[in-house]
Amino acid sequence: MVNKATTGNDRKKGPSTNEQKGQSMIAAPETLEVEPQSRPETPDAQWPRARELKQIERAGQDETDDYLYLIGRPTLKQFLRFAKGHAVNPPDRGTLIEEWQAANQVVQKLKKDEAGIADDPPITRMEVNAKTEPLLTEFLKDPLVRNGFNTVPTEVAYVELDRLVVYQHHIDLTYAQQLVRALGETSGEERIFRAALLHDHPRAPVKWSRVRGNRFVFMSPSNDLRFLGAMKLKPGNIRDYPPPGNLMGVIGLAVGFGSNFLNAIYAEKRLILNNGSHRAYALRQMGVTHVPCIVQHVSSREKLDVVAASAITDRPEYYLNHPRPSMLKDYFDPRLHKVMPVHRRMRQVTVKFEVDDGYLPAF
Repeated sequence: MVNKATTGNDRKKGPSTNEQKGQSMIAAPETLEVEPQSRPETPDAQWPRARELKQIERAGQDETDDYLYLIGRPTLKQFLRFAKGHAVNPPDRGTLIEEWQAANQVVQKLKKDEAGIADDPPITRMEVNAKTEPLLTEFLKDPLVRNGFNTVPTEVAYVELDRLVVYQHHIDLTYAQQLVRALGETSGEERIFRAALLHDHPRAPVKWSRVRGNRFVFMSPSNDLRFLGAMKLKPGNIRDYPPPGNLMGVIGLAVGFGSNFLNAIYAEKRLILNNGSHRAYALRQMGVTHVPCIVQHVSSREKLDVVAASAITDRPEYYLNHPRPSMLKDYFDPRLHKVMPVHRRMRQVTVKFEVDDGYLPAF
C-alpha cells in the first residue's frame, strides 16, 4: 500500500531547524540544548497576543487591511497581479507601471551604491549571564523550540535588523500596528527579548471540515495557517476515538500555525529573515535596531532546501549572490514600496490523501 498526501498550501514549514538536544543550555552556534520541561506561564508575555486581539477587533470593522508592497524588483507582473487581485481601489495599470519603473531605477542605483551591503552582517553571540540565563532557560523550554530547531547548528544571537535580507514582498500594516500598540514603549534587554522570542502562541479562529471523503479544508483569517507536515504515529497515540479496525500504524496530516519566532538563516555570509517578518517590522518601526534572533547556520544549498522557506529555495541565487537584494530596511524606504488598502481574505489550506493498494508477486 502506498499513501500519498498533498496540500493546497505549498509554503514550507517556517522555522524547522535549529539544534536542541541533551540537557545543558547554550547560546552558541551549536545544538540548542534543553531539558524536556514544560514552559511556565509568564505574565510578561501578554503583549504578543496582538494577533488574537486583531481577530477580535476586526469583527466590527470594514473588511480591509493596509498592505505595504515592495516594488521595483522582479517581477512587475507579480505587482500588477497583486494590485488587481487584492487592492480595494487599484490604480490604473499605467500608474502602477510608472511607479514600479521609478522604484526600479532606485533599485539599480542601490545595486551600485550599496553593492555587498548584505554580506558579512554582524552576529553578536548572546552571553549567558545572570540577566540572560533566566530568559534563555524559559525560551528553551518552549516545545516549539525544542522540536522545531534541531536540524542544523543554531544559536541565539543579536542581529542588526537593517542588514537582514528579506523575501516577503508585502507587510500587513494593520497587523504590524497591532503588534506596535501591544508592545508599547519597548526598552530594555528583557522586553526586546520577549518581543522577539519569548511570546505566547495564540491561535486565531479556525474552521475545518471533511469534504469528498479524502479531502479536508481548513480556513482562518490568519495568514499564518499552514500545512505543518505528516506525522508518523502509533496506535497508542490515538485516544478517545474508536479505531476503524485493528490499527497497525497511523499517519497524521497536521495543519496549524507556525511559531513566529524571529528566525534568520546564515548562509554564504548572508542573514536571510526566515520567519517573524511582522515582528521584525514592528520592532524596527519602534526604533529598535538590534534584536535577539534564532540564527540557523547553513553550510550547503542542500541544507538550505531543508530549513528555508520555499520562496528562498526557489531563488537562492538572488538572495545569496545578488549585489543588493531586498533588505528589511527597504520596507521603510518610501521610494521602494507602495501602500494599498486590500480586501481582507480568509486563508484556506486543503489537504487530501490517496491510497493505492494492490498485489505484487511473492518472492
